[in-house]
Amino acid sequence: MLSQIKDIAENLAPRLIEIRRHFHSHPELSGQEYQTAAYIAGVLSSCGLHVKEAVGKTGVVGELSGVGKDKRILAIRTDMDALPITEGAQLDFASCKPGIMHACGHDVHSTVGLGTAMVMSQLAEQMPGNMRFLFQPAEEIAQGASWMIRDGVMRDVSAIFGLHVFPSISARSVGIRYGALTAAADDLEIFIYGESGHGARPHQAIDAIWIASQVITTLQQAISRTQNPLRPIVLTIGQISGGRAPNVIADRVRMAGTVRSLHHQTHADLPEWIENIVSQVCHTYNARYEVNYRRGVPSVQNDLALTQLLEESSKEAWGSDRVEILTEPSLGAEDFSLYLEHAPGSMFRLGVGYADRFNHPLHHPEFEVDEAAIVTGVVTLAYAACKYWQKN
Repeated sequence: MLSQIKDIAENLAPRLIEIRRHFHSHPELSGQEYQTAAYIAGVLSSCGLHVKEAVGKTGVVGELSGVGKDKRILAIRTDMDALPITEGAQLDFASCKPGIMHACGHDVHSTVGLGTAMVMSQLAEQMPGNMRFLFQPAEEIAQGASWMIRDGVMRDVSAIFGLHVFPSISARSVGIRYGALTAAADDLEIFIYGESGHGARPHQAIDAIWIASQVITTLQQAISRTQNPLRPIVLTIGQISGGRAPNVIADRVRMAGTVRSLHHQTHADLPEWIENIVSQVCHTYNARYEVNYRRGVPSVQNDLALTQLLEESSKEAWGSDRVEILTEPSLGAEDFSLYLEHAPGSMFRLGVGYADRFNHPLHHPEFEVDEAAIVTGVVTLAYAACKYWQKN
């Protein structure tokens, strides 16, 4: 089966590179992936899959039926959206849309998803169960997965696989991570309300800017003194605004940021912990406050058995020297985690780095990928799918 999958994938390689370059040249922002979705739907239909469009707003679902009596569904999820970044790489197939770029590799993700569907469509008569290919919009704004789930894409799904490109791993290699792959990511907004006054007489006012600085400092210090260092938290205030004039004490400050964590209980406790600190600081200086804590996406927690299956499949396909067991999670976020609330799953890292030159990180305007990674991703997913049905 493995040699058959590899042969099909290698024969498809020129077509897959063509597809990827089309996606890269025509990026679309989150929730606006209309042309990308139409293109994907056309490719899936040409392979004989049953296609549903406008799922999760602009998402696409391809259904592939096996020949067995097993009614369970194995899902493969890939995402489609680009970022509001002006491309800096000098590529023949660079973005033709000013200010929009596939800087996170979703063009590769969608191509690998299509390639896996194309391979499995040729193996459907050897597949005892069914497969569902999810092409998700709006991952970059952490909304698309919830849109897709609301439209029923996880109904009857028994397991789900996903992938994400990783420039620090060389192309033709994969990274496997047990347990937490990414962090929970929440949004934080804090308002500090003081009383305005003359800049020369601070004792007659309540300085919202100074109090805001104490809130930020106290939050950062409290992480190191009150939180378990083995359960990391990253709290970043990325925006702060307030004040009307240089010589007027500000009566209002707004701060906004992001909060990242890996441990379930820590994630659950964070809103109350933050509000207690803000409350204590503001009470000390007679200010009022408002804390708005919005839950984002939870941590991606890879299922043990499915991660073991991915490791076995990758090693059989490529050899142990091309499979890296990742020892650390990322504090980035992924809404793939929302699917894991409905079925067990695992996401792996697909190496896309060039071995002989510097590789820019994700979200960089000069981010590039070694396209040899596409076949690696397709074979890894297709073979993992076959082994899934053999074991289940």
